[in-house]
Amino acid sequence: MCGILGIVSQSPVNQFLYDGLQLLQHRGQDAAGIVTMDGSMFHMHKSLGMVRDVFRTRDMRNLIGNVGIAHVRYPTAGSAASPAEAQPFYVNSPFGIVLGHNGNLTNTEALQDELFRDDLRHINTSSDSEVLLNVLANELQNAVQGHRLIPNDVFVAVAGVHRRCRGAYAVVSMIAGFGLLAFRDPYGIRPLLIGRMDTESGTDWVVASESVAIEALGFRVVRDVAPGEAVLVTRDGRFHSQLCAPAMPYAPCIFEFVYFARPDSIIDGTSVYETRLKMGEFLAEKMRRQCGDIKIDVVIPIPDTSRPSAMQLAQRLGLPYREGFIKNRYIGRTFIMPGQAVRKKSVRQKLNAMPLEFKGKAVLLVDDSIVRGTTSKEIIQMARDAGATAVYFASASPPVRFPNVYGIDMPTRGELLANGRTDEEIAAEIGADAVIYQDLPDLMAAVQSVNPLLTQFDASCFDGRYITGDVTEDYLARLEGQRNGQIPVTTSPSTRQMDLNLAGNS
Repeated sequence: MCGILGIVSQSPVNQFLYDGLQLLQHRGQDAAGIVTMDGSMFHMHKSLGMVRDVFRTRDMRNLIGNVGIAHVRYPTAGSAASPAEAQPFYVNSPFGIVLGHNGNLTNTEALQDELFRDDLRHINTSSDSEVLLNVLANELQNAVQGHRLIPNDVFVAVAGVHRRCRGAYAVVSMIAGFGLLAFRDPYGIRPLLIGRMDTESGTDWVVASESVAIEALGFRVVRDVAPGEAVLVTRDGRFHSQLCAPAMPYAPCIFEFVYFARPDSIIDGTSVYETRLKMGEFLAEKMRRQCGDIKIDVVIPIPDTSRPSAMQLAQRLGLPYREGFIKNRYIGRTFIMPGQAVRKKSVRQKLNAMPLEFKGKAVLLVDDSIVRGTTSKEIIQMARDAGATAVYFASASPPVRFPNVYGIDMPTRGELLANGRTDEEIAAEIGADAVIYQDLPDLMAAVQSVNPLLTQFDASCFDGRYITGDVTEDYLARLEGQRNGQIPVTTSPSTRQMDLNLAGNS
């Protein structure tokens, strides 16, 4: 999962972009980057680390210009923790383009082969974002009819990207000397919104992954970028948009509402906070139906994402709600930290249990989800160590039984706690007296109760149904092989040939 941002302003955008990235930091803590455009020249700074660590005053002073894009990243399966993988990426032909991407392409290898064999383009990293950039560049090169670029050429190029690329992608990019381009995959899997600010000098425009990054910067949210739509804002502030793909099912990722998006955001026309309240209501009704024999003294959330669901669940069941865990806010989110050993070690550094709320009580812990179970197991043991007589564990979402291939780092079935296990086996594995999961129809109903216009979702990590229709068993097996180190991370044909040549010369 990543966060993206793009701004066209009447004034310098470097501070806007930095502040916006801070607001999107929850979407990725692995790397950060900003590119600004002054005339036809790009100015870039990017590196590994959090936003506050990547940028210094001298870096910000060099990011001049009134147009810019920015990106925060966390790595998905098979990607390297290397500065070369940080975004945005740059390609110089045609015109010069920079691009940042949130999501994951599912046909990366095929595209790499096409780019090398047919389009004569070289890919230098294992990132699918660099592949997407080169597809866009090639399609733009083919679309330009004259020496002067016009908006229609850009929309034709984006239509070509949609024809060739599969998977999830929300994109911000800049074309040197021309303007800001943003677009979204035909299913709308990853979120992207448009905002505007009317000033005395003219209109400023912004696109961002979440509304919180728009509103906190002083912009007004206009709407979501539609699935398959491209938005173009020229550097003089002229706004253009066009649908560039055939109509597909509008299917945003439901896990955005469960976990990733900030609660104060509105995405796909839907309040994230309100959906989480509804998740708590539906889960309470399930517990009322099925768990009447369980005696619970107190409901305690796992900070922070589960708080709205836990509050509403406690209220519906007439149970006390208490804050039993204190969070150290200076430790990174464990879900996006690579490696089981690091994740396990970080839990007790991140949370501290207060015995006052646990001693002698049967507690119901509420979390947004259970993915690998490592964190859940540690937290349950912390509750017992603090004196809980019984520990029940409720998840505001259904069991995660399948890999997500659209940009969430849960690629292998073997890592997923719920895969191949019953609820009773899951409870035994994490040390809970019982585990209560949200039902998938109820999760969908919780989101739809806030926005009835959303009739479909990508819920593949829960039901194994991949909305793009191209995810096969062979594809999943290859992902698992890359994750386990049994299959090398994908590289472009040109890079593979270079490796062979170097090996032959050694």
